[in-house]
Parts: sequence; structure tokens; C-alpha cells
Amino acid sequence: MNNIRTNWYKKAVVYQIYPRSFYDANNDGLGDIQGIIEKLDYLKELGINCIWLSPIYDSPQKDNGYDISDYEGIYPPFGTMEDCKKMIDEMHKRGIRLIMDLVANHTSDQHKWFLEALKDKNSPYRDYYYIRKGKRNGKKPPNNWKGFFGERAWERIGDTDEWYLHLFTKEQPDLNWENPKVREEIKGVLKFWLDLGADGFRCDVINLISKKQDFRSRIPLPALTGMDAYINGPRLHEFLHELYVDVLSKYDCMTVGEAVMATPKVNISLVDPKREELDMIFNFSHTDSDNFFGVKYFYRKFKLTRFKRRLNKQQVSLAGKGWNSLFIENHDQRRSVGRFGTTEDDINSSKSLAAAYFFLQGTPFIYQGQEFGMRNAHFESMDEIKDVESFNVNAILSKVPVFKKRFKQILFDVSRDNARTPVLWDDSVYGGFSKVEPWIRVNKSKNEVNAKHALDDKDSLLYFYKDLIKLKYDYKVIEDGTFKMIKIANPHFFAYERENDSEKLVVISSFSKTCRRFKYSEIIPNSNIVLSNFKEHEKAFKPFETRVYLFKKS
Repeated sequence: MNNIRTNWYKKAVVYQIYPRSFYDANNDGLGDIQGIIEKLDYLKELGINCIWLSPIYDSPQKDNGYDISDYEGIYPPFGTMEDCKKMIDEMHKRGIRLIMDLVANHTSDQHKWFLEALKDKNSPYRDYYYIRKGKRNGKKPPNNWKGFFGERAWERIGDTDEWYLHLFTKEQPDLNWENPKVREEIKGVLKFWLDLGADGFRCDVINLISKKQDFRSRIPLPALTGMDAYINGPRLHEFLHELYVDVLSKYDCMTVGEAVMATPKVNISLVDPKREELDMIFNFSHTDSDNFFGVKYFYRKFKLTRFKRRLNKQQVSLAGKGWNSLFIENHDQRRSVGRFGTTEDDINSSKSLAAAYFFLQGTPFIYQGQEFGMRNAHFESMDEIKDVESFNVNAILSKVPVFKKRFKQILFDVSRDNARTPVLWDDSVYGGFSKVEPWIRVNKSKNEVNAKHALDDKDSLLYFYKDLIKLKYDYKVIEDGTFKMIKIANPHFFAYERENDSEKLVVISSFSKTCRRFKYSEIIPNSNIVLSNFKEHEKAFKPFETRVYLFKKS
């Protein structure tokens, strides 16, 4: 391993910013880079030492910036490259590192590479993408693959006989990583941002970059027909190792990958340090514990035991083999308040959930607004929805008889837009996000749930997160301790141990709405409660009470 890399990410607490919804400094209804700069002191005070920034690159915004037209340019409404350089400098002044969002599976159809590919059949950029002849004189797609937004995975190029592959919207053509020139281009992007001062990358849908090259049709499935050809493809590890050796190993940076439908075996292979590929991976199995088959539109009643077993499997499978990322919210997930056993009317339930996930083995991530309990938006009409995925899925599933009556409510409940409404900084007309109407409606809970109220209340969720972060930094056992789940079959408590040679940390979080006792003999001798959401403790845990015990070994 290269000595340049220090594994600093193991000591990090990462805060994800979704720029268009974070803070609007110039009052045009859209968040911006200057808005991020103005809130850095807030994040520093919270205790954050790393920021993951969702895409700020130039983009037509067909998928809110995940369709990039220029990897080395800034989306003008967000600001300029000079603004970006200032932001990085201001972050580093405060001891905050920056993780950029690397979107390398696809580009925008407005990227110069794709425009050149369409302009000239003899262009070298033609092979930057997957362009194939269609069937039946070009009138039908090359195969029956489907993409992630419910659409067919091929789009016809005008009235020609050729089609291009896109696993997401038709405005996001997939890059052909089989072409070494494409890989060199991506390496150039990595170098550009690392040299500018970025400290690493969150790698969007990174396990899709390699595709099987037979391009044959697959057995039709309800969704994702052809996924065996494009998820965890045959050259995935080769491509990632190449990026590591040629670029990433030369910087003190980190990478965290988003791996779609990855198994524990795949996750281990991606983050095993000996393989030199990625440092961390996002595992979504626990966020899929309240749905069927990993499809959020098929949701089911939450069970704490199911949630625990999936997190336990992540922890145990990676123990000693790789590093975990820890999260309960992000820009693609609905809010955790009212989810994962929590309720909207008891802030202690969010505190109990926070303690339950925060001290697991790995690096914790906090999504903007999570720290003070932002809620789901409770949309009432498709007119309020902005997300392209929601529109595409609505167009398909609303026609299915079994969904027709209930689907709109299901869609409103699980839409990605629930996490994308503006951050509520205060209770003013637009929640302190902007002085003009934002790009998406403000959450109606702004009068009860906002950062200003949380800062004024020492018992708020925000101050509890500050305590969690401080504890994470104070005790080495949280970084290097072993993990063991306690009473995994208990349907009311989430409890586990972290232990190293000098200390043991025990986290016990109640998810019960009634008082209950939790029998665990080791919490009595030589123990101190170093964190709790209640000041007084009895033998029985109060509803949603969480306690963190520390044992010092002699």
C-alpha cells in the first residue's frame, strides 16, 4: 500500500450536501456554492470534518446534476469555478475535507463527447458510448434490457438504425469503459479535482461501469431485465484497480462507492484493502428492510429484528476485511423520521435511531437536515413532484390494476423528493432557505422543525448529534473496536458492543413505545453512562430511551 494514504476517513464524520436544496445565498430559488460557504461555521460547530457534495458540475439538470455535461465546469446557477475554489479553501481552513460526487457510468447527452459521437459516425468519440444497430431494420432496440427508471435501456438515434444504451434517463448515455480512452478521460477528471483540493470521491452507481459484451436479450423480468449483464460486470474490479493504481494511490484521498444491489461478497471484494479498489461501500440492505425485493414501491411494515439482522450481516461480513459506511438518510432515501421504527411525534425515537447506527463499525454519514429531524414532505399532488424517477415510475405503475388505487400515495411516501425539499433554517415563509419561492416546495413542517428552533433547544436532536459526534472523536474503541450484536432477536431493543484492549462501549436503544426492561448483566459493574437522551435512568428503559455505556478495563 502507498504510504501517501493515511486512512483519515476512519476518523471522519461526513455530512452530505445536496446543493440545490441546502442554502440559497443569491435568492434565485436554488441553493448555491456561496450558500454552502455561509453555512460552513454551522457545520464546523456541529462537529463535521468532511463534506460529501452532490454534483455541482455543469449539467442540463435532467436528473438534478447526475447528468454531467462538463466534469471540469460548474453549473452556472450554483456559481463559478472561482466560487468553488474559495469553498474548498474555506472548508480546509476549518479542518473540513471535501468529497466530490464522481458520476462516471454515464454523462449527459449534452456532453461534448456524446455530441461529437452523434455528429460524425467516424468520430473517435463514437466508441466512448455503447451505440449498436437495432433489430428489424433498426426499428427495434438491440435487446430487451430495462434501466433503473422503469424505461427500456436503449434510445434510438433519430430515424437511423442505431441506438445508444442508457441505464437511467435517455438523457444519460452510458460510457463505454471497455475503451481505454474513456478510462483515461475519467483519470483526468480525478486528477483535476484532486489537484484542485478535493479529498476524495463518492462514486455514483460504480458497480455498473462494466457490461457483458454479448448484448443479447435476457429473460424478461418485472424490472431490470438484463441486470446480470450490467450489475457487477466482468471487468469491474480491473477498472477500479486501474483507477487506484494510476491516480488514487498518489493522493491522500478516499473513495466510497454506491453499489447497486450488491451482495456482501461483492462488497467485501470492492473494499478489501489488498485489492486496492475502493475504501468504503454504501450497502442498502438495511434501507430495504421495509420493502420487498429491494423495491421501495413495494413497502411493508417495518420490523426492528429484520433491520438489525441486515445491519449485523453488514458488520460481521466486513469485520477485518474492509470498512463500512454508516447511514440512514441520503438524497435517494426518504427521511428517517417516521421510518425505521421512529415516529414524528417523539423526537426521542430519532435520538434512539441515531445512537443505534452512529457507533457501529465504520464512518457515519449525516444527510442535510437529518441532524435536526427534517421530515418527509407529505406531497399531495404530482404537481409538487420534481424527480424524474417518480414521473417515469408513475407513468408505468399507475397503469397496473393492482397499483391503480393506491399508487399515488405510495409514490408520495417514497419519492426521492422527500429528501430534496429545502433545508429548513428557520420558520420564515420559505424556511430560511431563500427569500423567493424555491425550486421545490418548502416542507410544511417548517414552523415546528427547523435549525433555529433546534439551536435554541438544548434537548433537541441537533445537540444530541453534536454529542454523538464528540463521542465518536473521543473514544478510540468506536474506531477500532470489535462489534457484537446483543440479543438480535429482541423485537424492542437495538443493542451492541464495541470492544478493544482498553475499553468496551455498549449501546442500548429502545424502539418501544412503552417502558421495558433490558436484561444485560454487564451494564452494571464498572460502567458509566456517557450518553443518553434522558437525564434520569431506572431499571426499565423509557419509551425510545437510548443509553451508551463505557467500560474501562483495568
